[in-house]
Amino acid sequence: MSTPERSPADDVDGRHSHEIPTLATAPGSADSGGQRVVSTRRLQVYSGRSNEALAADIATALGVELGEANLSEFADGEVHCRFQDSVRGADVFIIQSHAKPVNKAIMEQLIMIDAAKRASAKRVTAVCPYYAYSRQDRKAAGREPITAKLLANMFSTAGVDRMVGVDLHSGQLQGFFDVPVDHLTALPILTRWVRGNLGSDVVIVSPDAGRVKVAERLARSLSADLAIVHKRREVGSVNLAHALDVVGDVDGRTCLLVDDMIDTAGTICAGSEQLIAHGATEVHAMATHGVFSDPALDRLKNSAITRVAVTDSLPLAPDRRIDKVEVLSVATTVAEALAAVFQEESVSELFGGENQS
Repeated sequence: MSTPERSPADDVDGRHSHEIPTLATAPGSADSGGQRVVSTRRLQVYSGRSNEALAADIATALGVELGEANLSEFADGEVHCRFQDSVRGADVFIIQSHAKPVNKAIMEQLIMIDAAKRASAKRVTAVCPYYAYSRQDRKAAGREPITAKLLANMFSTAGVDRMVGVDLHSGQLQGFFDVPVDHLTALPILTRWVRGNLGSDVVIVSPDAGRVKVAERLARSLSADLAIVHKRREVGSVNLAHALDVVGDVDGRTCLLVDDMIDTAGTICAGSEQLIAHGATEVHAMATHGVFSDPALDRLKNSAITRVAVTDSLPLAPDRRIDKVEVLSVATTVAEALAAVFQEESVSELFGGENQS
């Protein structure tokens, strides 16, 4: 395995950092007399290998370059990380979507966090556009793990100082961490897509009872009607659900199914069938995270759904893109939040407080 030559320890020329001058009073200095001393805080952004395109777009929106983490693997698959530039005293943001292979992506981010802490970074923030294991946030039956909490513990053990996530599966995940969590939402991006493509005469549909709050918030922002698909999940199955009925008037209307993620697309496609059966003229779908585990894309191709809008929180390879799927970027939203974190400003104000549920 080859490793890059180490850069000089004092190489902090800011090639990968966004320096913001701050003014402070030098304390306890006999000759300072309240003199203003200029200091600098450095923002440095690094990315794992799961979604480098999104990380590059975030860095561009921030006006910085992505730092080089020099990620490589030993012959047996172990991951190695060595930052090219000094991170001592820097505010380090490590971006990684937990995309397939999920466990490898998680471990890679944990190793990068550990490397940054051991290199004396002032603060390390883990940025997870898609946070894995978020559906395992409770015990639904005996002898099951709460893996979302386990993962939170792993990040804390690695030494993370702050977490940033986008549209977590449930808000309670924030309570699994003992460090601050900034919960971002792609709802403004998705709302603009709806206005630009479907207009306001649309029925917002929650695919199940668990997504009602999100669907209700979108319906309120669009002044649209709300409907709910009643579904039942097969006992002992994590990816098999049956849509049973529709609560709300969808006859003769254009409907939009809203969820936080589309995994195998079983829930979304079953819901679309029920909406068509209840008289809907057209059905669209929208989600923040396009997981698209097989056979999701085949199901979407053969479904009654006209269009599907997702964000680039997870990568979608060109050979897996289909005409029905439209990918929207969350880079600017994430970049604005990271800038607010770095400058010690409010993140929730960016979303008008609509990111907390």
